[in-house]
Amino acid sequence: MKYNQIKDFYKSIFESYDNPSLETHIKKVIELDAYLPYSSTFFCVTNTQDLKFEYISKNFNSCLGLDVNELKAKGMRYFWSRIHPEDVELWLSALNELMEFTLHEIPESKRQNANYTWNFRLKDANDNYVNIIQNTTPLAFDSDMKPIIGLAHYTVLDAMIKMPITATAKLLNEQKEYDTVYFNNFSQKLLNHGISNRERDIVRLLVLDYSSKEISEKLNISPHTVDTHRRNILKKLKISSTGELIGMLKMNTRFL
Repeated sequence: MKYNQIKDFYKSIFESYDNPSLETHIKKVIELDAYLPYSSTFFCVTNTQDLKFEYISKNFNSCLGLDVNELKAKGMRYFWSRIHPEDVELWLSALNELMEFTLHEIPESKRQNANYTWNFRLKDANDNYVNIIQNTTPLAFDSDMKPIIGLAHYTVLDAMIKMPITATAKLLNEQKEYDTVYFNNFSQKLLNHGISNRERDIVRLLVLDYSSKEISEKLNISPHTVDTHRRNILKKLKISSTGELIGMLKMNTRFL
């Protein structure tokens, strides 16, 4: 996918009609960064409207060996150019579906409590691709409560770890704990083995660690029916246990 195509699609995902102020957020982030130790993580304040990074933490260079000034000057265009070519379309699909889910499934009053995670491979200064897990919390919204500015934490993992492209959305509950409300594996080529739509629904909920009782309540079917579907799924995929199914989906070792 060419840069202009990436730019057009990315901007369509985060298209907005106003420009919220960043001054307060950036000031707090800078104060925090001064106290954080060097580690395998760094963070940025991302501005999806201007396609730039409003702030980049001191760990960026130690994590990737890249020039922070080049990232500041070239913004997201430079960052995108270093994403693994095989991951670009999956990464964009993940962003798009997370945005669609947010706008259609998360009430405006709760969007400030949302948290998003996705991953991709990025080329470091040694021209090696490393795994990046990006966790983003919205800082500012447009007039339609669309998240357009975020605090993004990036965790760098060894390139030898084989990771599917996944995306997750979580919401902070009344107990101040995050509940997973969305999960999708964009790398998997599963469910082409005669799996029905109902079985697909059950697989997705199993990956989110729901029990048969919880799945039955969500899908408005009996726990017995859920268990029947689970047995049929295992039979069709020729695997022995639900645990094996969940592990296979999360690690994506058979269906890349």
